[in-house]
Amino acid sequence: MINYKITIAETIKAIDTNASFIINGEVTNENEFNNNVNFKSTPISWSDVSAKQIELQTEHDNNKYQRDRAEEYPSIVDQLDDIYHNGIDGWKATIKVTKDKYPKE
Repeated sequence: MINYKITIAETIKAIDTNASFIINGEVTNENEFNNNVNFKSTPISWSDVSAKQIELQTEHDNNKYQRDRAEEYPSIVDQLDDIYHNGIDGWKATIKVTKDKYPKE
């Protein structure tokens, strides 16, 4: 599985949804940020972006179990069919298999 990395653009938008900016090139450090990010709106500092990116990445990484579960749960149609044929307890048993396989950490 490829590890997802929160981008600078996602981070800037998480700080300010109305931010207007252009990124020209790679941005992996403060120097590249200062040289490659041009704000059309109020600038955001590298320290704010760096801190927010770490926060967002940690949140993303900590919620891996949710993404794994979502991929493995039966479709909503199949879940409703399970409830119809097996009742809520049968459905809970079906869902529990996935929840147990990918526990909340």
